[in-house]
Amino acid sequence: MDGTQIDTGAAGTTTVAETLAVPKVPYKDQDEQEVAEMISTLDEAVKQKKRSAFSIKKTRFAVANSEAGYNVDSWKMNDWDYKRRDLPTYARGLFTTRDKNGHPSIAVRGYDKFFNINEVHETRWENIEERTQGPYEITLKENGCIIFVSGLADDTLLVCSKHSTGDRGDIELSHSSAGEARLQTQLERLGKTKQDLARELYTRNATAVAELCDDSFEEHILAYGPDKAGLYLHGINLNLPQFRTYPSVHVQDFAEKWGFIKTELVVINEIAEVRKFLESVAETGAHDGRDVEGFVIRCRMSPKPDSMPYQDWFFKYKFEEPYLMYRQWRECTKALILGKTPNYKKHQAITQEYLMYARKRIAADPKLGRQYNKNHGIIQLREDFLAFKHLNGADAANFEEMYGGNSKTEVTKDVILVPIATIGCGKTTLAIALGHLFGYGHIQNDNITGTKRPPRFTRMVLDELQTHPAVIADRNNAQRHERKQILHDVKHLHLNATMVALNFVHDDIDAIRTVTHERVFARGDNHQTIHANSDADKVVGIMEGFIQRFEPLDLSRAPDEGFDSVIYLSPTAGSRKNLETVVRQLHQLYPNLVKEVPSAEAMDAAIEAAIGNYTPALRHDIVDRGKNKGPSQTPKQKLQPKKVVKKKPLEYMGVHVAAKDVNAQLDRTFKDQPPATSRFFKQLQQTRRVQPAFHVTLMHRASAKERPELWDRYVKLHTDAEAAAEAAGTVGATPPEVGNVDVQLERVVFDSRLMALVVRLVNKDGAEDDANDWTCVNKVSHITVGTRDDSVKPKESNDLLARWLDEGSTEKNGITDMVIEGQPLLHGVVRGVLSR
Repeated sequence: MDGTQIDTGAAGTTTVAETLAVPKVPYKDQDEQEVAEMISTLDEAVKQKKRSAFSIKKTRFAVANSEAGYNVDSWKMNDWDYKRRDLPTYARGLFTTRDKNGHPSIAVRGYDKFFNINEVHETRWENIEERTQGPYEITLKENGCIIFVSGLADDTLLVCSKHSTGDRGDIELSHSSAGEARLQTQLERLGKTKQDLARELYTRNATAVAELCDDSFEEHILAYGPDKAGLYLHGINLNLPQFRTYPSVHVQDFAEKWGFIKTELVVINEIAEVRKFLESVAETGAHDGRDVEGFVIRCRMSPKPDSMPYQDWFFKYKFEEPYLMYRQWRECTKALILGKTPNYKKHQAITQEYLMYARKRIAADPKLGRQYNKNHGIIQLREDFLAFKHLNGADAANFEEMYGGNSKTEVTKDVILVPIATIGCGKTTLAIALGHLFGYGHIQNDNITGTKRPPRFTRMVLDELQTHPAVIADRNNAQRHERKQILHDVKHLHLNATMVALNFVHDDIDAIRTVTHERVFARGDNHQTIHANSDADKVVGIMEGFIQRFEPLDLSRAPDEGFDSVIYLSPTAGSRKNLETVVRQLHQLYPNLVKEVPSAEAMDAAIEAAIGNYTPALRHDIVDRGKNKGPSQTPKQKLQPKKVVKKKPLEYMGVHVAAKDVNAQLDRTFKDQPPATSRFFKQLQQTRRVQPAFHVTLMHRASAKERPELWDRYVKLHTDAEAAAEAAGTVGATPPEVGNVDVQLERVVFDSRLMALVVRLVNKDGAEDDANDWTCVNKVSHITVGTRDDSVKPKESNDLLARWLDEGSTEKNGITDMVIEGQPLLHGVVRGVLSR
């Protein structure tokens, strides 16, 4: 047979043992009386129909190519009847016949119907934990159609689907016929025949249970292209009324010998570890980089372990998502093709977007719709949509939760930011800061002279998109006709461009006058057209003219309804606040354009670069339109003198470490950890809560009173470095370096709220922290990795590490600490960070 012990029950044992560690191959002859009683009970239920306790349907099939002229009877029960306690058998997939002597026998025997976690009383976790024993054999729940294979006494191979065998007429092959054709191919490849396999299974009194997964035949939910298509063998059952099945080791051995594809197998001995494994995979719906529908868990169960023997028993762990969503899309698409209204209740936002996409694709290619209704092209259409949206299945299923349902994840480039503002609102500062952060393009209308400026402005904006993912169309666009011009021209020339309005809301005009006048006069003549120092009265008139002509954004009418999105800003808020608003809104609206929100320090530096280093490319005059309209309507204002921009003070001194190096060490540390240990790190990654930049805080100005001499030293080092940079002409948005030190990663410490790295500063000569070099005033030198949400502040790492020092890591305090293998040294740059 297959080189292991075979238990033949009453007939004795045949031993061809390879190893005692491998469990026996089960075997038992059919009991004629037992089978006859089962069939009699089933027949009686068919006759009784509605009067019977359970419903069953009997269908007879002639077995093709059977020399003995065999017929088989299929018995089909309703799924809900399997929850009863009084059935003669619980086989789901049962075919009976009469043997060569005319006695009743079981020809094909499927699994006992098994249920999902919490679907029935027996599959509640507390009952599974109390009533089952390992080993727990966990196999992937392949996504195809069930195929049963067995042998008859005349060496005829019987291939069945769940409830039928043979062709369904001339139009198309049945599942069983498709399975038999695939079986023929794999046997020919091995130089074996169907008769060989029939004889083997008949000798074993067994049914091979496989899954036909082949998209060229029929698509389901998961993809099985040519490289994955075939018959996946996942079970071998004895042909008995009671359920008895092969251990998976023998199923896999049989698959290898007869050309089946092996179903992936994981064996775990303890039920607690089984639950952890299943729940960890459920977080993403993927295993080993592959989407999976769920798992089947094979073990042994006793209703009363103290008094009743254990029997073979299965339960399943199915993932609701993204598979329920995929099925919803499939049914909605078929309704769409038939001209019906798709009906859906869950995943409404992403499903609406999917149906818009599907409608366009089907309208462009009617053949796609015809093939879809034949169950072909289902997966490809779905995958095309997900690729268009830059989403995987799990993210799509959580679309509303992750993105609020309004995100356009398909947008990665070709975004035009259009300010709607008046003079002095801060649009140019915002544009330069966005360029500093993300490399966005920036086209200023004030740099364009001569005739036909509007179309030339639009053309320059579109040209900038050739080399930048987004561009700021920097002009006021204060009136509707200006917005109409750019919206019309862009959509005419670049259909796929995304137009985002940066709407500076003009609600409190008096406050806006005060703030914008102050800003304009503070910058003096540092502008292409507005020269506040040279002609103050003219400037006031020009500014007032813009305010008087300002036409607020109105999304209910043209042209403003043409904007794809709107970000609302305050003209009186500082540029730093407006920058953060724009960045966070872009991240939410277009998460694949702005993949993460930069740190506060990075945004501070961007504003510094915008304010401190801006010089206009040219200067020219514009006409004060107010002079052509009689006396100025400007209310009397006291002109503000030009203000001197003060340098911001030092907030803290830190050692900055490259994010890619830290992330690489974190990934390496958590790679092979069990799910319970790595869960919080994965949570931080999936919710984008890992810090975008990493640093060790040496000293914060809040500690200046405690260590005044050290703070003075750090301030002087920073001031000297700034002076040197200014003298050398190398002043940039990022404060200058004041030194270097290696950072040694020792441990990662975390609880359910935040995670930190315990580090050691090592000077270049190998010495550790030195009061005359770089001193960290924190109790534990560390790098904050990330926090659970915005309510948890990074500075709370100090509290976590203080508790860790006092109490260690225990189950009670919820703290985990792990040694970082090799305790690597990373290069660190010492640099000051300025106050906001």
